[in-house]
Amino acid sequence: MVDQAACTPVAPGAVLLPGLLTPLAGALAAVLRPLLWQAPLRHLRTPGGGRMAVATSNAGALGWLSDARGYRYASQDPLSGRPWPPLPALLDAIARAAAARAGFPGFAPDAVLVNLYRPGVGLGLHQDRDERDAAWPIVSASLGLPARFRLGGLRRDAPTQELVLQHGDLLVFGGPARRCFHGVRPLAAGHHPWAGEHRLNLTFRRAG
Repeated sequence: MVDQAACTPVAPGAVLLPGLLTPLAGALAAVLRPLLWQAPLRHLRTPGGGRMAVATSNAGALGWLSDARGYRYASQDPLSGRPWPPLPALLDAIARAAAARAGFPGFAPDAVLVNLYRPGVGLGLHQDRDERDAAWPIVSASLGLPARFRLGGLRRDAPTQELVLQHGDLLVFGGPARRCFHGVRPLAAGHHPWAGEHRLNLTFRRAG
């Protein structure tokens, strides 16, 4: 199915695979439910002490963390002291296939960051710089309410384009787009039959 998916370029190195996950909604819920039970969503603290508005969790060999020590990846969940849940085979297969369809064969994610957005919550412009090798892309999956995703340039003040990411969309950005600043506008209120009043975003990375 992924091999035949529509692939829409949005910037050099960035492509949109619209609606690809929509038929998998039931299967995705089945794998995400036990994952988030084992590693519950939580609001991390920024290095400056502020509370992040987006609730997060992780799966895979590594998980992304933020606290007074800074931004980093770690192999254990600090809430439980145990390894993060394994990356479910379905999610791993989706990420690998999407990356290959976008022109990045050989992608093998070792981390998936789960972000939960509620109405009014967004994410400011930032770069993903904590991964060891930026040669690998980031695969971003959108579930639930639509989001207005901003993709800019290599400087924070560069102009941005805005994409509306719908339930089931996959966005892959690597190559020239890998270090681009990007963010999410505050989520508009609404209700989605799969996620209620929320948006769930999964970002797959090769972190180690």
